[in-house]
Amino acid sequence: MNVTGTTPAQQTAAPFALPAQSLEGVGKRPFGIYIHVPFCATRCGYCDFNTYTAGELGTSASPQSWMEGLKRELDLAAEMTGAPAAETVFVGGGTPSLLGGDGLTEVLAAVRSSFGLAPGAEVTTESNPESTSPEFFDALRAGGFTRISLGMQSAAQHVLKILDRTHTPGRAVAAAKEARAAGFSHVNLDLIYGTPGERDIDLDASLDAVLSADVDHVSAYALIVEDGTAMARKVRRGELPAPDDDVLATRYERIDSRLSEAGLSWYEVSNWAKAETAESGDTRCRHNLGYWDGGDWWGAGPGAHSHVGGVRWWNVKHPARYAEQLAQGELPVGGSEELTADDIHMERVMLTARLRTGLPLSELDASERLSADQVVVDGLAVIENDHLVLTDRGRLLADAVIRTVLA
Repeated sequence: MNVTGTTPAQQTAAPFALPAQSLEGVGKRPFGIYIHVPFCATRCGYCDFNTYTAGELGTSASPQSWMEGLKRELDLAAEMTGAPAAETVFVGGGTPSLLGGDGLTEVLAAVRSSFGLAPGAEVTTESNPESTSPEFFDALRAGGFTRISLGMQSAAQHVLKILDRTHTPGRAVAAAKEARAAGFSHVNLDLIYGTPGERDIDLDASLDAVLSADVDHVSAYALIVEDGTAMARKVRRGELPAPDDDVLATRYERIDSRLSEAGLSWYEVSNWAKAETAESGDTRCRHNLGYWDGGDWWGAGPGAHSHVGGVRWWNVKHPARYAEQLAQGELPVGGSEELTADDIHMERVMLTARLRTGLPLSELDASERLSADQVVVDGLAVIENDHLVLTDRGRLLADAVIRTVLA
């Protein structure tokens, strides 16, 4: 969709620019910055993210050229948006921890230089357990990071092997404890459930390990076999079975039960957090809440997506092309679209319906309200404080609930 007021041919050639109306509320809505680190030591068989190993990149791009491009993009972004202070920063990938403590500290320094951080800003980095150490966490803590998210996936060796994960089963818990020892009170562990070959005892062992780490946040995602991945090819050839929906539902219920008993409550269908206290503050991931609540964010890095004031855009994917365009003084935008009122409404329903706070009934039209009433009759949701909130069974069928409301 044309968002600059030019013809399609002109838009292809013209530099990317945000329309004035999309910039009017910048700084009044939640504003976050996402940094995409596109580097991985190896490629996991289930992953379809925009990531590259050293062998895949060759000499066409490097962490240094990426860092130079990132700094240029952040400076251009600050100039375009008026540099609102970032309330949240999330460094993801890929494997951000491959940059080391010094590299990630340099990334955060670039954000500070271009946008600045709001008081009490949440600053998160994803990390793979095998590329962390006590010294790594000490450097991050000193550099200004406030939150660590570790990719654990499973505590079962044979499950990690199927996922092509390289860390040993106990390394994620050890890394979480090292992060806590370095002074991080906010630490997340990611789980993947439903991997072919995973048994009930494997899931329980993973949950035992997670709870032994005493983290304040857990994310758990059902395995999705994405087209084009190595795992998809194995499933297609019959070498691995496809995930079973009934098994996934049973595993989810087990995860929710174990985490709830341990004091971690769901606040989004795939995310659980400990209760907020005066000492801990909000234990939920504020950056992700910004996505789900319709905030603004600038996504910097190859393939990163952004949203400001109803305009969404995405960067070119390859690190070499990304760095090349920025070296020429251009934002590396690969495409953009201006969301219509219907688009915004649909996404609002899709995202807020998955939250524990629920979907505001005031945002539904008459037909959608009738559909919401039917969802309640079916036992998939309840009405709390004029919000539609999923029941335990409704969480298992969240996508179906959303389709019903929007039908």
